[in-house]
Amino acid sequence: MASPDKVAAVDEMREKFRSSNAAVVTAYTGLTVAQLKELRRSLGENAQYRVVKNTLTKIAANEAGINQLDDLFSGSSAVAFVTGDPVEAAKGLRDFAKENPALVIKGGVLDGKALSADEIKKLADLESREVLLAKLAGAMKAKQSQAAALFQAPLSKLVRTAEALRQKQAEQGGAESPAPAEAEAAE
Repeated sequence: MASPDKVAAVDEMREKFRSSNAAVVTAYTGLTVAQLKELRRSLGENAQYRVVKNTLTKIAANEAGINQLDDLFSGSSAVAFVTGDPVEAAKGLRDFAKENPALVIKGGVLDGKALSADEIKKLADLESREVLLAKLAGAMKAKQSQAAALFQAPLSKLVRTAEALRQKQAEQGGAESPAPAEAEAAE
C-alpha cells in the first residue's frame, strides 16, 4: 500500500502535467543548489522546475495521459512544467545548459506530442510568440495596403487617362471643342 505522502506527490504532479502545455525532462547531476536556483529564475514565471522521483513521476504522467516520457525517467531527473510560452522556457533551458554542461535535456512533451532533445533545441531557436505575432500582423497589414493600392490603381489610371485625353484635345483643337468633362458638365 502506498504511503499518503507518495499518493499526494503523484496527485500533485498529475495536476501539473494536466495544467501544463509542455513538460521538459532533464538530468541535473552535478548541479549545485545555487545553480538550480539560478535555473529556476532563468525559466521565468511561466515555468516551474522540479526535481522528481522517477517512479512517482512515471505514474503521474501516465495518469495524466502522457506515456511518451516513460523512457526518459532514469537517473537523476527533473521536470520543467511550462504553463506559458514553451519557446521561452526552451530558450532558458538551452542557454543554461550551454553555461552549465551538467544540465542535460533528455526530451519532453508539447501539447501531447513527444519531443526529442534536438526538437526542444529547435523550439528554443524559434522567436518568441509575441515576435511571431508582430511579424504576422505586419505581413497582414502590408497585404491590406497592397490590396488597397491594387483596387485604387484602375481609378487613378482612368483619371490620368481622361486628363491626358483632355489636354491632348485642348492642344489639338484649341478652344474650338470643349473637353469631354466640360461637355458633360454643360449638359
